[in-house]
Amino acid sequence: MKVSDWKKNVIDQAQIDKYLTEGNDFICEKTIKQKIQDGQNPTDEYIEQIIEKALSVKTLAPEETAALLNVSSEKMWDKIFKAALELKKKVYDNRIVFFAPLYCSNLCVNNCEYCGFREKNCKEKRAILTPEEIKRETKSVLNEGHKRLILVFGEHPKSDIDYMQEAIKSVYEVHEKAPKSGKETNIRRVNINAAPMSIEKLRRLKEAGIGTFQVFQETYHKETYARVHPKDTIKGNYRWRLYALHRAMDAGLDDVAIGALFGLYDWKFEVMGLLYHTLELEKRYGVGPHTISVPRITPASESELSENLPYQVNDEDFKKIVAVLRLSVPTAGLIVTAREKPEIKREIIKLGCTQTDASTRIGIGGYSDQLNQEKQQFTIGDPRDLDDVIQEILKDGFIPSFCTAGYRCGRTGETIMGMLSHCVEGKFCKLNGVLTFREYLNDYASEETKVLGEKIIQKELGEIYKEQYFVDHPKLIEKFDHQYKEISSGKRDRYI
Repeated sequence: MKVSDWKKNVIDQAQIDKYLTEGNDFICEKTIKQKIQDGQNPTDEYIEQIIEKALSVKTLAPEETAALLNVSSEKMWDKIFKAALELKKKVYDNRIVFFAPLYCSNLCVNNCEYCGFREKNCKEKRAILTPEEIKRETKSVLNEGHKRLILVFGEHPKSDIDYMQEAIKSVYEVHEKAPKSGKETNIRRVNINAAPMSIEKLRRLKEAGIGTFQVFQETYHKETYARVHPKDTIKGNYRWRLYALHRAMDAGLDDVAIGALFGLYDWKFEVMGLLYHTLELEKRYGVGPHTISVPRITPASESELSENLPYQVNDEDFKKIVAVLRLSVPTAGLIVTAREKPEIKREIIKLGCTQTDASTRIGIGGYSDQLNQEKQQFTIGDPRDLDDVIQEILKDGFIPSFCTAGYRCGRTGETIMGMLSHCVEGKFCKLNGVLTFREYLNDYASEETKVLGEKIIQKELGEIYKEQYFVDHPKLIEKFDHQYKEISSGKRDRYI
């Protein structure tokens, strides 16, 4: 099939119209801007009430989020920052989950002005990984110590659903021996970042055994969206993208992720857009997004826009974005990526983030051929190896986690959201964080990381045995003790 013919058949208008309300979508720009304006000059008392509500693990209303966005007092921002970390630990405990992105293809039919992969960038060297190349990349990622991958695909007929299924299969087929212990290891969960698809194609993704399906709206502001995504492209259809995760939910993929590209439009508007997206998913499906990502645009090949952003977000405002989202959507994981430089990434993690990537290579084939970084979508700020990032996390008192238990134990969708809202899932996060980090220390860690890691392990174990929840659930602790001993004696992939 010709690319031009394929493009004509991607968007199914009926799979947009079914979600509209009287012809309208759920992003009303007039309402959002009015909420932000009405939220100006909030009193300290009102902000403290909002913080208290957030700490009770309840999604904030738009007017409450707007009030947080309008705080001007440094004293109140300090309270918001402290509450964000407190809330994160209350819901997700003390762990930071690690993952790696694997870019499979940079073929793309779109022309997003901020992206190095856009079709009209003639200087971009195009590539699509074969199954064997995907396996080689996976082995390289495994040798770092990762257990979860997010596969990233450009929108193109050569990387459509058939290719995605084959890529997922290729990743799951790889088993490698860990460099320190020689124990067999593998990727335990594949997540997907891909273009919006039809319900029928999304069902095939579910059959392939993925974890989370991730689509970023990029910007919720419609005029800006139209300006940076040409109307003659698939991505130029705002609503096809806006309802991508509705279709995923209807296809049975109950673990979805949203995000915005900060720098395209006013950051306060984008935070409100993410909240309205969350509220819409909760209203329709009883389940909000599993994660929210907060990437800032970084320079991309032959992209003038990426070098001259109209709404560049500075570091202080970036911290506010993360803290407000943490309080506004308490049950969602927050992802900060290697786009950020190490120093700001470290600060952001302390404001309530739950996941980050490390040893990130975004060039096509960049893990196994690290000299080849020409085929990149954007510039990364933190190229450090996983072990180096882990050392930093340990020094800040967090425990690294490689947990994929939720996906495999059925704790997704409504189940996990219910457990998160009642601060129960975090207990499992703690146990699985210790189990998976025990594996990492035995299989991959440098000597310095081992010293730091053993201290954190002992600290976490001490907290576990004192925690009232575990005292009240002795069989759970009995199972944990058994699995911890099994891992220490050489068994692998134990989880609760």
